Amino acid sequence: MTEQEWLECADPAAMLEFLRGKASERKLRLFAVACARRVWPLLDDRWSRYAIETAERYLEDQASSAELRQACLETDGRMMPNGDNDVRCSTGFAASDEQADAPGASRCALTLVAGSRRGRGRRKWGERTVQQERDAQCSLLRDIMGNPFHSATSPPAWLTPTVFSLAQGIYADRAFDRLPILADALEDAGCDSADILNHCRQPGEHVRGCWAVDLVLGRQ
Repeated sequence: MTEQEWLECADPAAMLEFLRGKASERKLRLFAVACARRVWPLLDDRWSRYAIETAERYLEDQASSAELRQACLETDGRMMPNGDNDVRCSTGFAASDEQADAPGASRCALTLVAGSRRGRGRRKWGERTVQQERDAQCSLLRDIMGNPFHSATSPPAWLTPTVFSLAQGIYADRAFDRLPILADALEDAGCDSADILNHCRQPGEHVRGCWAVDLVLGRQ
């Protein structure tokens, strides 16, 4: 995959294949969580939601690997509603704390969207198409992974107490509407990286794992 293909790709499976061996397990788990959160209204099974919430807590060191493993064992392979037929869907969280099935989470979300257009979930979901959801997943990958063809750095001079505090608040509260404020604070601190500043100011969906926020916080 070339840089231009990465920037324009509309197939999350191809992007995830390109990232094989390049992305951290934390980043892959965050993508899996983001995929699941986008189809939250379609997750009728309480264990599916519980596994996602447990994975989020695990990423913040608020749940043990044993708790995550148990939640995933309860969920993986269960029947999930898919229009007129029920299908077995992976939640995207392996029953091990060592591996996240990001492709599984992507496929599961797309399967649920496809099913919602044929039957039971339509009233909850509306008219969003599978391709629209693929496009959204690709945008999520670019938000979380950044541009793998460019390495971004944050010199210590940029990481003022104001910048760090803003980034912490954005991450903790999922307050991504504050990203333009973070961009202003970074610029005031001397940041001249167009990639970072533009990403913080661009419209669209941002999630936990956003590469610019992670860069400030020193998260991988």
